[in-house]
Amino acid sequence: MPPPADIVKVAIECPGAFPKLMEIDQKKPLSAVIKEVCDGWTLTNHECFALQHADSSNFYITEKNRNEIKNGAILRLATSPAQNAQQLHERIQSSSMDAKLEALKDLASYSRDITFAQEFINLDGISLLTQMVESGTERYQKLQKIMKPCFGDMLSFTLTAFVELMDHGIVSWDTFSVAFIKKIASFVNKAAIDLSILQRSLAILESMVLNSHDLYQKVAHEITIGQLIPHLQGGALEGGSLTVQAPGPPLHPDCAPHLPRVGFSPLPVPQHVIRAQRAINNEMAHQLYVLQVLTFNLLEDRMMTKMDPQDQAQRDIIFELRRIAFDAECEPSNSSGSMEKRKSMYTRDYKKLGFINHVNPAMDFTQTPPGMLALDNMLYFAKHHQDAYIRIVLENSSREDKHECPFGRSSIELTKMLCEILKVGELPSETCNDFHPMFFTHDRSFEEFFCICIQLLNKTWKEMRATSEDFNKVMQVVKEQIMRALTTKPSSLDQFKSKLQNLSYTEILKIRQSERMNQEDFQSRPILELKEKIQPEILELIKQQRLNRLVEGTCFRKLNSRRRQDKFWYCRLSPNHKVLHYGDLEESPQGEVPHDSLQDKLPVADIKAVVTGKDCPHMKEKGALKQNKEVLELAFSILYDSNCQLNFIAPDKHEYCIWTDGLNALLGKDMLSELTRNDLDTLLSMEIKLRLLDLENIQIPDAPPPIPKEPSNYDFVYDCN
Repeated sequence: MPPPADIVKVAIECPGAFPKLMEIDQKKPLSAVIKEVCDGWTLTNHECFALQHADSSNFYITEKNRNEIKNGAILRLATSPAQNAQQLHERIQSSSMDAKLEALKDLASYSRDITFAQEFINLDGISLLTQMVESGTERYQKLQKIMKPCFGDMLSFTLTAFVELMDHGIVSWDTFSVAFIKKIASFVNKAAIDLSILQRSLAILESMVLNSHDLYQKVAHEITIGQLIPHLQGGALEGGSLTVQAPGPPLHPDCAPHLPRVGFSPLPVPQHVIRAQRAINNEMAHQLYVLQVLTFNLLEDRMMTKMDPQDQAQRDIIFELRRIAFDAECEPSNSSGSMEKRKSMYTRDYKKLGFINHVNPAMDFTQTPPGMLALDNMLYFAKHHQDAYIRIVLENSSREDKHECPFGRSSIELTKMLCEILKVGELPSETCNDFHPMFFTHDRSFEEFFCICIQLLNKTWKEMRATSEDFNKVMQVVKEQIMRALTTKPSSLDQFKSKLQNLSYTEILKIRQSERMNQEDFQSRPILELKEKIQPEILELIKQQRLNRLVEGTCFRKLNSRRRQDKFWYCRLSPNHKVLHYGDLEESPQGEVPHDSLQDKLPVADIKAVVTGKDCPHMKEKGALKQNKEVLELAFSILYDSNCQLNFIAPDKHEYCIWTDGLNALLGKDMLSELTRNDLDTLLSMEIKLRLLDLENIQIPDAPPPIPKEPSNYDFVYDCN
C-alpha cells in the first residue's frame, strides 16, 4: 500500500455523469490513473481522454505538473490535448460562420495551455492562423459594411489565439513573412478599428520587435509614431500597448519627421489619461514609462556629441548667449588695437557667464556627457526665459568672484545630472512602470525641466551662501531637492516648481536630520544599549506624570439603564498615593474638587485588580452590552474586597489611558496603553537626540573598542602611603 504522502484525494467531474470522489496514486503513470477514472464510468478508449483542472484555467494535467494537485482539488475528465487540437483545427475551417466563431473562441481559451498549444502547433496550426489573418482582411472589411460584426469578433479571437500560442516560445518569431507583418500593421494604421483588434495587433508587433532585431527593422518601416498619435489622442490605448519597444536603437529614424512639432518631449498623450493616474493600470503605466524613456533617449545623440571649437555655427551659439546677457550690439572697430580690446572684453564677458575656459568657452563642451546638450539647454533658457537668464547672469557677475554662481559651469553639470536622473541612453526595463506625468504636458519638457532646475540651483546657492569651493556640495543638495520633488509625481511642471519651493536648503537640512535620527544609527548596537539604559528613567517619568494626573482627579459620568448621562461623580488620588477619594456631584465641576468634599474612600491596598472593556461588571449587566462600542472602549473597573467594584466610564480615550496606566502603576504592573507607547517613543527619541548632539558628524562604531592587555606591572599606580 503506498504511503499517505503519495495519495491525493480529489473530486473528478465528467460531462453527463455525477462527480466522483477518488484517490490518485501519484506513483502510478498518469495513463494508468486516467484508465482507472474511465473504468469508473465504463468509458472505452481511455487514450482519448485526459484530466484537466476544473477551474477557469482548464489547464491539462501532465506528468510534469501532476505534483501540483492538492487534496480536495476538483478535476475534470476531458478530451485529450491531441484529439482536442485535431477537432479545433477542423472546426476553425468550418464553412459555417457561427460554428467557426465558437471554434475560435475555444481555441483562444485552450491556447493558454502549453500542452494543448504544442499539439495544435504540431498540426501546423500557426500557419493556418496566419493564412486566415492574411486572407480574411478584405472579407472583414466587406462584412463590416453590411453589418456583420461577428466577423470582427472572429478576427479578434484569431489574433488572441495567435498571441497565446506564440507566448509559449515554441515557434520562432523570425519565421513570419513581410506580408503577415504588413497585414498586422494595417490594422494599427486604420483610423477606425475595433479596440480588441487594435490591442492584439499592437501586442503582436511588440513581441516581434522584442524577440527579433530583423523583425524590428521590418516593423519600424510599417509603423511610425505619427501613426500611433490618433489612437493615443482618442484614448483607445489606455489598456494596451502604446509604443513599439526596440532592442536596438531607441526609435526608428522614420519617427524623425514627427519630432519637430513635439520637440524632445513624449507624445501628446491624452490629458485625461495623465490626470486620472489612479485609473491607470500596470500595463498602461509601463507603456507610458517606455514612451518616456525612448523619447528622452533621443537626447543621447546631442548628449554624446562634443563641440567642435572650429565650427562657426556652434561658436555663434556662445556669441548669442553673450549678446542676450549683455546686449553686446556695438563692437569695436576691426583695428589692431581694437582687436586686443575685443579679446579682453570677450574674456571678461565669458567669465561673467561662468565658463571655466574664459578665452575659448567652446572647450567647456568637449566633455561627454553632457556635450552639446548643455549648450542647447542654455540657449533655450536664454531665449524662452530671457528675463530670468539675464537676472541670473547679472546678479552673479556683480558678486565677489568667490561667491558668484557660475552659470556656464552650473548649466553643464546640471544637464549631466538631469541626464543621470532620467537615465538618458538606457534601454527601458521590461518590468518598470515608473513614469512622470509632468513630462507629458509640454512640447519641450526636458528644456523646461532644465530651466526650472537652473533657477533652483541659483536660489539654493544663495541660501547656502556658497563659494566656489562649495560647488559640489550645492550640486548634491540640488539633486536631492529634484529627486524629492520627483517622488511626489507632480502632474505638471508648475506643480513641480511649487514642490521645489517647499524644499529649500533649510527644509532639506531638517529632513536630513530627521531621517538620520530614524535610520541605521538608531539601530546600531551602541544606540540600542543607550536606549535600554535610558528606558527605565523614561518609564518612571511617565509613571509620575500618570500618578500626578490621578492626584488632580477627573470627573466621570454615570451611565444608568436608561442611557441618561446627566449625573456625575468625581474621583482623585490622595497626594500620598494611599487612598482614592470619590463622590457624587450635582453638575460637572469647573475645576478640581477638594478631597474633603468627596465622601467615599477606597484604600489602594484593598484594590485586587483593574479590568477593562467587556470584563467590567457594569458592562456585563443586563442591557449594558447594547451600549455602543465607544462606551465599551472607555469602560474600566476597580475590583476590591470580595464582591465590590468601582465602575468607571472615562470621558475620552486620553483619560481612559491616563487612569488605567495610573492604576496599574499603583499596583506595580506595567503600563500598556497606546498613550504610554507613544510617550515612551517620543521621550526616548528626544533624550537620545539630546545626548548625541555632541557626537554630530562623528561615526559611532558598531562594536566597543577592544580591551587592552594588562600591563606587566602596576608600578605606575599612585601609592597614598
